[in-house]
Amino acid sequence: MDGDRAPDGVIRVRADNPSPLTLEGTNTYVVGTWVVDPGPADAAHLDAVMAGAREGIAGIVLTHGHGDHADGAPGLAEQSGGVPVLRPKDGERAGPFTAIATPGHSPDHVCLAYENGVLFSGDTVLGRGSVFVAPGEGSMGDYLDSLRRLQTLELTVICPGHGPFVWNPHAKLAEYLAHRLDRERRLLEALDSGARTTDELLGIVWSDVPAELRPAAAITLEAHLEKLSDEGRLPPGADAG
Repeated sequence: MDGDRAPDGVIRVRADNPSPLTLEGTNTYVVGTWVVDPGPADAAHLDAVMAGAREGIAGIVLTHGHGDHADGAPGLAEQSGGVPVLRPKDGERAGPFTAIATPGHSPDHVCLAYENGVLFSGDTVLGRGSVFVAPGEGSMGDYLDSLRRLQTLELTVICPGHGPFVWNPHAKLAEYLAHRLDRERRLLEALDSGARTTDELLGIVWSDVPAELRPAAAITLEAHLEKLSDEGRLPPGADAG
């Protein structure tokens, strides 16, 4: 059991922005002279990243543009002497990383493949709990396809945007897919039984979710309904949000 152990050559610097959705905080990673997701625009955090980059910083790479991952990029780039901030597209190289398009949490999301099966997953895979997918900006259908794409890779460890390192990456991906598909199955059963309101559907399908995460669960419900609507699988009388 590897536990919460960083892979060789990877330094994690965790931002002090804990919440139910960010877990202990956003994980920033220093890999040689490159930084993945510099996190929020918090001076203390950026100073800690600078301290972790003992050989200096040559460039910054973002998995996506959400503020808790990207707002610190301009400040860190300036502190580092004006280094580039890169947002690579699918298949592009950015420093030592190769981008893999993984839309779902956001349309611009990429994971970053590094050597020896190390993957920086941003908000596509977390170290604990499930990823927030909202309709509109996010897409549940795209998210499930992204998880399936990651399953085809040879992975050793996932370095997530939040939470601990994932040393059983393929088991985690299988768990994520099974979890989402089970929610979808239960949602279809609830709809077939006549449940229609948000409270009814949450009470049946998301009964295990703690109170502080119920608003997020309601948004996730909308994302599932949107997916079913797009696929023509909503029962008569059901409304996709």
